[in-house]
Amino acid sequence: MTRIFYLLYAIVAYAIFLAVFLYLIAFVGNFPGAPLTVDRGPESHLALALPIDLALIALFGLQHSVMARPAFKAGWLRIVPKPIERSTYVMMTNLVLVILFLGWHPIPAPVWTVANPAGTAILWSLFGLGWAIVLLSTFLINHFELFGLQQVWFAWRERREAKPVLHQPLFYRLVRHPLYAGFFLAFWATPAMTAGHLLLAAGLSAYMLIAIQLEERNLVDTFGADYLAYRRTTPMLIPGTGGRKV
Repeated sequence: MTRIFYLLYAIVAYAIFLAVFLYLIAFVGNFPGAPLTVDRGPESHLALALPIDLALIALFGLQHSVMARPAFKAGWLRIVPKPIERSTYVMMTNLVLVILFLGWHPIPAPVWTVANPAGTAILWSLFGLGWAIVLLSTFLINHFELFGLQQVWFAWRERREAKPVLHQPLFYRLVRHPLYAGFFLAFWATPAMTAGHLLLAAGLSAYMLIAIQLEERNLVDTFGADYLAYRRTTPMLIPGTGGRKV
């Protein structure tokens, strides 16, 4: 019975994530069919909108990074069963993103507007490419483990997880963090950048740069010399820029 609950819980968390992820694309892209987007929502004065939006970005960053750290997981596993630890992380991410969608206050002041059709097409293409890279990157590393489904399936089959092995498939031969690179493209590629969109893109970009440093510490702890060698030869985010030497 417990294993059935774990499986259903993980499936529900994953299904909600898919819906939230699709809405995130619409939110950032300011799609017409979305009721709330980065540029469409409650009107408010800058003095109110700015601290609220910064707090929402900080909430996402704290949840997403703190819950992913091994020290937090060690304590968290005293409360949450191991098979659904990752699914619970996914569920908390879902909640924080929904809070961001509902609480975001647009700041409509224009920063740039690209009216040229060719320029607009290029920017929308980069926007779509960014999200495609994000999604494909999850499958390259292990999509179902990343979102907690593999863990509950292994628990169901009473199968032990294999020791992690460092792989560099496709995008990972070009950059160490293609998933983050995809998000950078998705957040910044827009033909109509407003102050609110700029705040979101800059805030989440700052978070990602910090998250990469924390994540790489964990990767060095896990893979040791193999990851250090990979880091020396492969750039962090931009292909062809050289690896990090420290």
